[in-house]
Amino acid sequence: MTSATACAPAASTSSTAIPLAYRPRPTVTGSPPPGTRAVTNCSACSLHPICMPPHLSTTELARLDAIVCSTRIVRRGETLYRAGDKFKSIYAVRVGCFKTVITHRDGHEQVTGFHIAGEPLGLDGVCSDEQNCDAIALEDSKVCVIPFDLLEDLCHDVKAMQQHVHRMMSGEIVRESGLMMMLGTMTAQQRVAAFLLNLSKRMKTRGYSSAEFNLRMTREEIGSYLGLKLETVSRMFSKLQQAGVIDTNGKQVHILDSEKLAGV
Repeated sequence: MTSATACAPAASTSSTAIPLAYRPRPTVTGSPPPGTRAVTNCSACSLHPICMPPHLSTTELARLDAIVCSTRIVRRGETLYRAGDKFKSIYAVRVGCFKTVITHRDGHEQVTGFHIAGEPLGLDGVCSDEQNCDAIALEDSKVCVIPFDLLEDLCHDVKAMQQHVHRMMSGEIVRESGLMMMLGTMTAQQRVAAFLLNLSKRMKTRGYSSAEFNLRMTREEIGSYLGLKLETVSRMFSKLQQAGVIDTNGKQVHILDSEKLAGV
């Protein structure tokens, strides 16, 4: 469940020009879409070691910079894309946190993942040429917009980039299978413990404390992701706190004993 993680301000440390494909890009005219702005070069971004492959040459970085043509600001509660939207781009979370949600026929919403800085969004659209879920900002966020057709051209010429995209897609498969295993085999307490350990790992990768972090998702959203009721999630947090494994204060979590948490 690699996408289930806490959210924090953009990390300042690490843990995803020459024309692209040597062809002229179309001239962009008029105003950019609402909420989009010019983007800082990938090569200068503090998240570059997390969301991009290592050891790209200067030329390859320049080509990558050329295709990441804009950023988009998404305010808390707003939607980056919705299920059924035509698939055109994937997104890299630059700042903030998103949840992905599937709405069932009866109107029930199911949280399928949480995504923070350095993680991709929108890869689910590759298989059907349309998005399969809603991506909703849990706080004021910013994403880099990466047109997928241009990314495919770059992958054709730059093997390291192709391998990186394959790893991202493989990561989505691993995340889905991990979630299915968790829902099918773990107790409620084990699910919450595994969720918190995952948060800890992701925070450490981004240079933050692995023991103390703030959640941006609600207990109800955590429950939706873990297949638990709100009351059960709250009870499991209280049980872990009473056992001296964690300490919580609102959305702030402090892991007191990571080994004991892993052994739940």
